[in-house]
This record gives sequence, C-alpha cells and structure tokens, in this order.
Amino acid sequence: MPKHGGRRRGNSSRQSGSPHPALKALPLVPFLLPATAARAQDLPQRFPTQLGSLEVLWMVSLVGAFVFAVFSAVILIRNRRRAEEDIARLERGIADFQASVEQAEALLDTDDQRNVIWHRSTGKPTVIGSLGGGSGAPESPAAFLAFGTWLTPDSATRLEHALADLRNEGESFAFNLTSTGGGLVEAVGRTASGRAIARFRDLTGERQTHALMVAEHEKLTSMVETMRALLDAMPNPCWIRNPDGSFLWVNEAYAEAVEAPNQIQAARGGNELLDGAARKLMEGHHATDPVFHKRLPVVVAGDRKLFDVLDVAGDDGQAGIAIDVSELEKMQADLRRTLDFHARTLDELATAVAIFGADRRLTFYNAAYRDLWGLDPAFLESAPEDSAILDRLRQDRKLPEQADFRAWKKSILDAYREVGAIEHWWHLPDGRTVRVVANPHPQGGVTYVYENVTEKLDLESRYNALIRVQRETLDNLQEGVAVFGSNGRLRLWNPSIVAIWSLDETTLEDRPHIAQVIKQCRRIHDDAPTWQRLNATVAGFAETRTPIAGRMERGDGTVVDYATLPLPDGATLVTFVDVTDTVHVERALVDKNEALQQADELKNTFIQHVSYELRSPLTNIIGFAQLLNDPKFGELNDKQQEYTDYIRSSSAALLAIINDILDLATLDAGIMELHLGEVDIGETATAAIEGLQDRIRESEIRITTDIPDDIGHFTADEKRIRQVLYNLLSNAIVYSDHGGLVEIIARRSGEGVSLTVRDHGCGIPQDFMPNVFDRFVSRTTGNRRRGPGLGLAIVKSFVEAHRGVVDIASREGEGTTVTCLFPFEPAPGHGDATPASIAAPDGRGENGVPAAGAGRS
Repeated sequence: MPKHGGRRRGNSSRQSGSPHPALKALPLVPFLLPATAARAQDLPQRFPTQLGSLEVLWMVSLVGAFVFAVFSAVILIRNRRRAEEDIARLERGIADFQASVEQAEALLDTDDQRNVIWHRSTGKPTVIGSLGGGSGAPESPAAFLAFGTWLTPDSATRLEHALADLRNEGESFAFNLTSTGGGLVEAVGRTASGRAIARFRDLTGERQTHALMVAEHEKLTSMVETMRALLDAMPNPCWIRNPDGSFLWVNEAYAEAVEAPNQIQAARGGNELLDGAARKLMEGHHATDPVFHKRLPVVVAGDRKLFDVLDVAGDDGQAGIAIDVSELEKMQADLRRTLDFHARTLDELATAVAIFGADRRLTFYNAAYRDLWGLDPAFLESAPEDSAILDRLRQDRKLPEQADFRAWKKSILDAYREVGAIEHWWHLPDGRTVRVVANPHPQGGVTYVYENVTEKLDLESRYNALIRVQRETLDNLQEGVAVFGSNGRLRLWNPSIVAIWSLDETTLEDRPHIAQVIKQCRRIHDDAPTWQRLNATVAGFAETRTPIAGRMERGDGTVVDYATLPLPDGATLVTFVDVTDTVHVERALVDKNEALQQADELKNTFIQHVSYELRSPLTNIIGFAQLLNDPKFGELNDKQQEYTDYIRSSSAALLAIINDILDLATLDAGIMELHLGEVDIGETATAAIEGLQDRIRESEIRITTDIPDDIGHFTADEKRIRQVLYNLLSNAIVYSDHGGLVEIIARRSGEGVSLTVRDHGCGIPQDFMPNVFDRFVSRTTGNRRRGPGLGLAIVKSFVEAHRGVVDIASREGEGTTVTCLFPFEPAPGHGDATPASIAAPDGRGENGVPAAGAGRS
C-alpha cells in the first residue's frame, strides 16, 4: 500500500509542474502549418532556377509528416497518463480489498466457527475458519466436507439434505448436529449475494448447555404432544386442570361427552362432566389423598352411565380420566344372570350333578342329584363333606356292595388329588347302573356327574338287534359293499360283491387283507393302476384319507363303478355297482347329442357361409339400383322409378337380415367385442327414430319419448344400443294399428338404466311367449308381412352382451312392453375393442341403424 501511494504522489507532482516540451509546441502547430505552406509556395519565386515542383512537393510532405508525428506523440502521452492513473486506482482497490479480506478472516478465526461458501459460478466450496477440538470435526477442508466421516449417520443425512435444499432452492436451515465423538455442532444455512453459506459453530460451555436444554425441551414437547395425541385418540374423557380448578385442556371424547362443539370451547366454557356432588366428593378426598378413584354415575347426552373416575392432584394442578364401565357393569350383571341361568339349567338336567369345593364340602347340587340318591334336602343344604355323603349312601344301601368299603371310599376321594377326569361304574343293589365321572377343578374341588346308564345298556341291546337288521339289509342290496378295517382287513361284505367279482366266501370268512381280495378280483379284470389305487386308499398308504371313485370296463363287457368312503372309526367302505345297462343307455344318448350338435354347427356354418356369399352380389344390386335412380345416368319413367325403389328397399331389407345373421353368428362364436363409451340416451333414441321415419310416416304412427333431462349417460356400445332400440321400435310399428302410439321410456335406478318400448297393438299370444326370443321364429298378424324372426333375438343377444336383462310383457289385444335393463358399466373383460374384433361391413347408415324396411321380426 505505501509504495502505491508514493507512485500516486509522484505522478501528481509531474502534473503540477511545467508541461511537457511537446505539449508546449502543440499550440504552435496551427500557426506553423500556414507559414510553412506559404514559404513552400515562395520557394519557386525565390529560387526559380534551383527548385522544381517535385522538390516543393517533397518538402511539403516532409513538413506534414513531422506535424503528424508530433500530434501522435501528444495523443500517446495523454493516453499513457490515463492508463497509469487507472492502474494506480485499481492497485489501491485491490490492496483495500485484500486488507478487508484479511480483516474478515482474522475476525472469523477469532471465533470457533467454520464457514463453507459455495460460489454460484464454479459451484466449488470454500472453507474458512476452524472448529474447536471438542467438536470432533477434522481440520482439513476436504475431510471436513466429508460429513459422513465425523458426524453420526442421522446428522450427516439431515445435513446433506439441508445443504442440497439450500443450494438448489435457497431454503435456509438451523439445527444442531452430533459428531461421532459426542460433540454438538450448530449448523446454520443462509443465502447471500447469490451464494450458499453454511456456518458451523462448536457448542461448548453455556451454548452447549443451552443446546442440550433446547433438545431436551423439544424431546419433552414431543413427548407431551404424543401423550396429548394419545389421549385425544382415546374414547374415554380426559382432562387437565389448573391449580385453581379451571380446565387447562380436555380431549375430544370429553368435548363429545359434555356436548361441546370442540375441545377449546369445552375447556374455556368450563363444561363439567361430573355433577356438583361428585366434584365435592373428589375435592374432599384430595385433601387427604392425591389419588381419587371411584365409580360414579354420570349423565352423558341424556343417558345415565357409570364411569370409573381416576383423578390425580399435584402441585401444578389435576389430571383425570373417566372410563365408561356401563357395558362392563352390564356384562357383570349378565354374567351373574348367566350363572343363575346355568344353575337353573343344571337343575333341569336329567343328569345328576354335584360340585364340591376345595374343602370337600358340597357347594352345588341339582334336583336330579337329589332325586337319584333320595337324600334329605335339609342334609344337603348343610353343605356336608363328600365322605359324609358316601357314608349316608352306604347306610341307605345305595352304593355298590364292597368287601373293603374304606379302601373303596379312599379310591373315590383320590379324585381331589388327580389332574384328569376319573370314571367309575357303579352297579347298585336295586339293579341300576350309574356311570360316575369325577372331574377335578384346577383351583381345587371336584365336580361329580352321575349318569344313570340303565336305559343306555338297554339301548345297546336294541342297537345290536338293529345291527342285525342292517346286516340283512346289506345282504339284499344289489350294490356290492365291503368294509375294511384300519388294518386293511375285511370286516364286512355282502353277497353282491361276491357275485360281481366271483369271490370265494370261504376265503372271506378268514377276514383277508385287501391285497388278498384284490388278488382274487384281478383274475377277472387285471387293471393294475386301479387296484393299486384302491389298495393304497384302503390300507392307509395314501397321504390323505379322501374318497375316490372311478369306473372299470372289464373284458367280458361288464362296466363296474367303484367308490371308497373313509369311515369315522378309521375303516373304509368300498362299493361296486354294475352299471353296464346304464352306460349303454348313456352312450346312446351321448351319440345322439353329438349328432344334434353337429347338425346345429352345420346349420350355423351354412347360415354364415350363405350370409357372407350373399353380401357381395347384394351390395352390387344396391349400388346399381342407386345408379339407376341417379338422373345423371338417364331419366326413368314413373314405373321404372317405382321398380327401382322396390329393388332398393327390398335389397336394404335383405342386407339388414344378413347383417343380423352375421351379428348373431359373431356372438355365437364369442368373438364380438363391444366398443364401450359414454352413451347419451336421448340422442341414441332420436337416432333410432330417425332411421324409421319412412315407416313411421307410412303407418302414421305417433312416437312419444319419456326420457328425463337429468338421466345422464351410461357406459355401453352406442351402436349396439341404437340397434336394440331400432329393432324394438321396428317390431312395435309392425304390430301397431295404423295411426297407433308407440312409447319410448327411459329410467335410471340403483341397478342401472332401463329402456322400455311399449306399443298398443295386437299383442302376443300367450302360447307364443316362450318362443318370442327364438331365432327365425315369427308370426303373421292380419295382412302384415312376416319378418325373418331375428329382431328380438338380436335385442336379447346385445343386451346380454352388456350383462343386462330383457323382460317382455304382453297381452293379446292390448299391446306389448319390452324392457331392457343395462348396468351402468359392463362387467370387466367385456367391451375392450381389440384387433380380433369383427370388422365386416354391416350395411347400416351413419347412425348404426339398418336402412328403412329392415329389421322386422
């Protein structure tokens, strides 16, 4: 800086002194130029013989060059002086800037902080300053910028994201970081002069204490917010009070319980959940005990409920919670009623039940127990011991006769020390047999169940008789039956199985194994896989005991159906049925059905072939008929014009019939795809009516539409919907009286959109109703021409393709009503147009409606 200042002073002194000699001569140049020129002109006069014009010109040029050199030198000197002044000014600015930078760096180094500056042009960071050793940050700038090496993973990740947002979005940040050594570092990010600046300060001493307190405060605040959120989510009313008893906070459940609009108004309004008596009781309790817990009645939304109120008082206020136990109280009451009901139920049982407690005294008995043993009710009500009851029963000769009664009684009373149930059979002197089950309680005591099995034994004898009857029944069955035990040995068989497989009854008497029985059967029919399967199922080799069934065709022409059925006791039932006659009849029916199907397929193939073959010549006929009607090809007389009109109308009708046949064939083949879209019901109905204007005018039919303006749209194939309405309107016009009325009604409901076409014509006879949707079935009414019988078949096919339904109602002489119900959207998998869709020309107009005169059924 001093040397720059000295140079500046030197230049100034030169400027303040005498001017440069060249500058002194500069004012004389204008005066020298005329004089020199004049002298040059006088030279020939003075020296007429010595100087010529060339010499004069040379001298003038020399003088001009001299003048130009002087002028250029002056300009050069002036520009050099200006450049020296600029250089001096810039050097002073650089020196001042360097001094400011050195001063800023000195100030930054005096504090334990490190700044990282990202320049906007280069994007490279500059690291200034340093952190204390307690922070754990490295001194090297490169190592410092590798935050993941000296910060914890969470802190490093958070800092990296914050720096990215600061540099890209200019989003500031300020938070504390934790180093791997446990130190705390404050990180602050800002933007200044288009640069991203991050400042890092080592938190030590008071700053560290403050940071720890801030972190602890945030942790406690988060914990409090979490607890509040938890209490807010609880369905039980909760509250926090100030020391003066006013509400500091209540949860949503509290606000709902006191019917307040929200928590804040419930707290500010002081809406109390507990009545005055309950609060007074709670305050009195807090005088001696900070914890108040009591079940109190509370009126909530007009209903009286029971709440378990828990309120804790402290130096800074109170906190409480009220748990609705109305349902619990109700359940406890229900449990008591259930126990009473069970007691009454046990009292109604025919099985005797007696319950003894851990002290071996009688705690419960039912009426069947009292009646079984005939004991005095007063004796039983005295809760006698189990041993005393046995002694009383022995005295009354109501126990089995025992040689050593003491040992026998001890074995009975050992049930109190057992874990599982113990069963005894008592044969009483009076001829009764009682089954006694002693079931010990886990908490001590025994429940005795006394079952009088006298009748059961009698039933067993009857059961054995029934088994004999069933045996006789099995023996007379036409179905072969065999039962194999869990060990695979034969347990039961009937004569039919012997006859079907020609088995040796002597061998069956020895209860052979399934393998031996199969060995005998294979002599008649050797089907190894089937017999192995049966063997595995019966002998238990299969992974699961599941029923199997099959059919065997023996070499002698006999057909036998077999089946197995696992029985609950581990046995397996095997049945064989001779179905030879049934199979023969079934095969005859199958052959006949296949012949009918082939005939139907042949019919469909013929119709499709003929339809496609008729389209080309028919299209030519229509085209030539249209050409004949064109005046450009010549005028026609009235008769010729009439004949050409007949050709066109008849050809259009025939083309419509062929198109209907092709549509039906496409539906039958399952390759027609619906092109779904939003269908405007009103526009679709209008388009269908437009296609029938000729017939409407000819029959003078009135068409009325009842379509609400707000009916909206639904998803369907608009072209097919127009065909449906066209065919329905065509039928209605055909079978309506001249000048009659046809109605179109559309409605929207929860099930979908319904389209109804109603006429008031001749109606349909009831005997024709079952065949009304059949193809190629039509009827003649009066002098009306019969159609091909495809209109309603097309309607039904297209409606069902949309997953809708068609309903028809008609009374002869009153008219016909046809209703088509379409869902709002067809089921998934229907309506996606694909390249495989049928794209054959259909000969319909631009609205997708057949030409006039077509589509009659």
